[in-house]
Amino acid sequence: MPSIDYQLAEYSDLFMLLAAFTYTVALLAFAWDLAKSSKTLKAIDQKAAVQSAPKVMATAGAPGEGAPTGPADSNRQWNAGEAVTADDAMGYSGPRRNAARVAVALTALGTLIHAAAVVARGLAAHRVPWGNMYEFCTTGALVVSLIFLLVLLRRDLRFLGTFVVGLVLIMMMAATIGFPTPVGHLIPALQSYWLIIHVSVAVIASALFTLTFAMSVLQLLQADREAKARAGAKERFAFLKIVPSAQSLENLSYRINAIAFVLWTFTLMAGAVWAEQAWGRYWGWDTKEVWTFVIWVVYAGYLHARATRGWTGTRAAWLSIVGYLCVVFNFTIVNVYFAGLHSYSGV
Repeated sequence: MPSIDYQLAEYSDLFMLLAAFTYTVALLAFAWDLAKSSKTLKAIDQKAAVQSAPKVMATAGAPGEGAPTGPADSNRQWNAGEAVTADDAMGYSGPRRNAARVAVALTALGTLIHAAAVVARGLAAHRVPWGNMYEFCTTGALVVSLIFLLVLLRRDLRFLGTFVVGLVLIMMMAATIGFPTPVGHLIPALQSYWLIIHVSVAVIASALFTLTFAMSVLQLLQADREAKARAGAKERFAFLKIVPSAQSLENLSYRINAIAFVLWTFTLMAGAVWAEQAWGRYWGWDTKEVWTFVIWVVYAGYLHARATRGWTGTRAAWLSIVGYLCVVFNFTIVNVYFAGLHSYSGV
């Protein structure tokens, strides 16, 4: 068995620290973008408020000729009693948001450094770098960031940056503080090609669930704001004006969850096949197996309820959030505090 390259492992730790620092600056840039956009939109609202109601109604059909049209990068119309939101198509339009552009660039840089750290960890141990909770969390955080950047190529989800990068940092801190594990060889039970297949797909599915979790939280905030606007109450969280409507967030979250559910189904099946090879049975009601199935049931219920029972709006968002909380519980509490055949996957 090849010896551990401890020098390369130290470089991995250094890269991980640099990635965390870069992500932190990116998080601040995303937060600055939200604050700056909120200030700009507040000025638009104040300008709109001094216009007479007849003038607003008269010009409602001619955007750009006196009627406020919402955020600077929005194509949506503004009407009394309607909350101003960003373009539901989530396309890139309007003037440049320099803070957001800097934040995305820093996130991309942080992701490159992060990838170098994960690859260095794998090369140091001469294996795939997800053999324990530290490696699973750091690799999972990397995949979350990668998927976020890939989605940004097609959709303007920069409003999610603060939440997504924040979750990435939380995962990295959990790995460093909660599950610090020196680099080492895999135990015999994990020395299988199924580790690559089973765990890599689980990481991708979990990353997608992380993205939809952030979208569901924003959906609840946006839905509450839209309800207050219809009731004529004072709105909170001005940054939500650069966020699409709650319905649009829900629709995109549903599509992403559908993809993640397919991947999680494969994770469940691959785990059963691996269990048969390792322990001579496909299913044994081990705690880890049970909670993997619980996650599958929750997201299956979410997809079924929304598609056939009309569970839309806040109920769908809460189901998505509950599903993600089950994912977090499975990869933290179950791994650490529940004894079973999967106990070696803890720390």
